[in-house]
Amino acid sequence: MIHEYHMTIGGRDASAKAFLDVINPATEDVIGRAPDAGNAELDAAVEAAQRAFPSWAATPWADRQAALVHAAEVINENKEELAQLLTLEHGKPLAEARREMDTSRRWCTSLATLELPVEVVSDENGRRVEVRHEPIGVVAGISPWNVPVSSAIWKILPAVLTGNTIVVKPAPTAPLTVLKIGELLRDVFPAGVINVITGGDALGPLITAHPGFGKISFTGSTATGRAVMASASAGVKRLTLELGGNDPALVFADIDIPDTAAKLFRSAFFNNGQVCVATKRCYVHEDIYDAFLAEMTRLVAGSLVATGTTDGVALGPIHNKAQFESLTGMLDTAKAEGLVLIQPSEIPSGKGYFLAPTLVDNPPEDSQIMQEEQFGPILPLVKFKDTDDVIERANASQYGLAATVWTKNRDLALDVAARLDTGNVWVNEPLAFSPFAVFGGRKQSGLGVEHGLRGLEEFTNSKAVTLNFES
Repeated sequence: MIHEYHMTIGGRDASAKAFLDVINPATEDVIGRAPDAGNAELDAAVEAAQRAFPSWAATPWADRQAALVHAAEVINENKEELAQLLTLEHGKPLAEARREMDTSRRWCTSLATLELPVEVVSDENGRRVEVRHEPIGVVAGISPWNVPVSSAIWKILPAVLTGNTIVVKPAPTAPLTVLKIGELLRDVFPAGVINVITGGDALGPLITAHPGFGKISFTGSTATGRAVMASASAGVKRLTLELGGNDPALVFADIDIPDTAAKLFRSAFFNNGQVCVATKRCYVHEDIYDAFLAEMTRLVAGSLVATGTTDGVALGPIHNKAQFESLTGMLDTAKAEGLVLIQPSEIPSGKGYFLAPTLVDNPPEDSQIMQEEQFGPILPLVKFKDTDDVIERANASQYGLAATVWTKNRDLALDVAARLDTGNVWVNEPLAFSPFAVFGGRKQSGLGVEHGLRGLEEFTNSKAVTLNFES
């Protein structure tokens, strides 16, 4: 019998009249059912969050920090069960699912060390000016399917630490692990502080238009982000948008080829390339291009594509059918354009959304694979000769999320990093997320920031208080 999961509203189980089937992408079998919430369930969740807000906002900061530490302990105690469920519903290798639980636990303990104290702007002659950070109210967190647990945690923690309450909606294709975490956290936070609801594509617009939310934190595609922004504008809701990217890597001629190729392989193919900041365009200096391409080909050939629970698996299936069809369509276009595709890996036969990891050899800049975000295991490698030219090409995108620079020359790295029009630049390492470092995109890659003190401030209203007691 297929298990039906429950939402968390007001600290209790909640269901809906309809359910969504959740598919294992490795087998295409239904492995669970999640409630398909509508207006009634959304209203109930918002009302529960509103009831909980006054007392939670008044809870001392130290007590809220302690709750985050307790949440980390609960996640760690249930790590294996949660990781197994995540691999089942998402498809990612079990080792990666375990790391996602570790990342979530680490974020809990790390954010628990942060504070937003009153900032004293001036204090002299009996006149004092302070800037205070106060909770907004009820926050909506809408998280994606690619890293469903981490992305939900990255919304929950800063919201509740700063005194807000939250209603979280995970993606309809990967909601089960987040629903389970919602159940586990009922014993950590007061009823109504954290509410988790699920639903199909119709639920998102209901959330963004709901008058009960003071802020929306959304992670997903740029197209959907624009719709969220338009919907939220009617109520002038506070927004944080983490959207798409077409993230370049710039590989200079002085690098160690095996070491850099191994790191860039992870940057491009981690989570099957289904990461907003995965390397999606790899510019390689012409002096090392052939040797670098050969090493990348060797790494791809040695990568096992299989179900997420298979020993030694490097890449699981693509997460869902729609994304699988988008990627196969992109490969068909590349073939029609006459591009050179390198696909040395075997993939499982039969059911499952398995796709061979693919390198594209020196495609033109105006090809689809260079212009659009693939969000999958397809990496174009392109030759460059001149530094100024490659920076211009890297910046010639509607996106500006992340970039990586690979060189042994510190001065060159700093110069290139300063000239790249992205919110994040990582030198000689990929995917360098930190709970203490700000993360955000430029251009159509997002609005606002996450993580660190600046990320906490995004979940607050600032208030300037001037006190004049001059004699």
